[in-house]
Amino acid sequence: MATGAAVRAAAADAAVTFLWVLCASALGAGTAAVTSYLSLQEGAQYAPLLVTASLLFVLLSVFGPLCDALGGARFSPTDVAAFYAAGLSRPSLFSIALRLPAQAAGAVGGALAISKLMPEQYKHTLEGPSLKVDPHTGAIAEGVLTFIITLAVLWIVIKGPRNPIVKTSLLSVTTVCLILAGAGYTGPSMNPANAFGWAYVNNLHNTWEQFYVYWICPLIGATLAAWIFRALFLRPERKPKAKRA
Repeated sequence: MATGAAVRAAAADAAVTFLWVLCASALGAGTAAVTSYLSLQEGAQYAPLLVTASLLFVLLSVFGPLCDALGGARFSPTDVAAFYAAGLSRPSLFSIALRLPAQAAGAVGGALAISKLMPEQYKHTLEGPSLKVDPHTGAIAEGVLTFIITLAVLWIVIKGPRNPIVKTSLLSVTTVCLILAGAGYTGPSMNPANAFGWAYVNNLHNTWEQFYVYWICPLIGATLAAWIFRALFLRPERKPKAKRA
């Protein structure tokens, strides 16, 4: 029974990661199309950022309920690690061992699919995460960015506003800001599965740098963020005092 549940969770992760990479990778093309249609290129410096944040808001609004409907599916290994480290979910190690490769496989499928489906005029927007500095600097940057976004996501989702629109807006704005902050370092990815998918497309998936920068350090950053969040915001349940006879 436990094995069946683990396999179903891995299959759900693979499916939702496929869809996430397919859709999120089209944000650049979507932003270009919307700004062109609305003639926002000139005299509107921050308009593309607003459009990107709005499109991301729509994506998150769809994927949140979708993940819930699939039994808590996730499209990033750092999410699995963070919620486990924070004590918010308790999947077995066997389940985690299945889910992370499933997410990576789903990301590969999503990256390959969007590469084929994207119209030729927008193919230049499909860059994917790429290392723009030396590996050690990139690893630190990816780890720090993943730490920040994980801490922010945990706070927004668990302790943040109850209004789903405000919650999703905060997630969108935070993500866009961190992407801008890390653009000159690693892309950034902040999602090992997404990075692996595009590394596979570019035949860079089997390099040490890809594993070091986009897997090891983000997972460490996410785990540290979860531990800090747990220590600061999740008080341990107090055991009831034994009644005296």
